[in-house]
Amino acid sequence: MCGTIVSEHKSTSSKGTPTFINLDRPYPNQVFTLLIWGDDRERVGKVPETGKICGVGVITEYRGSPEIVLRDAKSWYVPK
Repeated sequence: MCGTIVSEHKSTSSKGTPTFINLDRPYPNQVFTLLIWGDDRERVGKVPETGKICGVGVITEYRGSPEIVLRDAKSWYVPK
């Protein structure tokens, strides 16, 4: 799934310290979310803050919104 990064939020007070990268529209109306758990952050590497990004993996639904959990550097890429 590919989209344009419109917002990112790191929830330091939530269990697992998740980072939510919202695509195409900001939360709570995001089209798609890429989720990075705190324990996976180092393996995922530095994702861009703006521009297009693609997530690779199993698409699940959380509170009515589709998401992919990024686990490592192979689970995302910047399209050409």
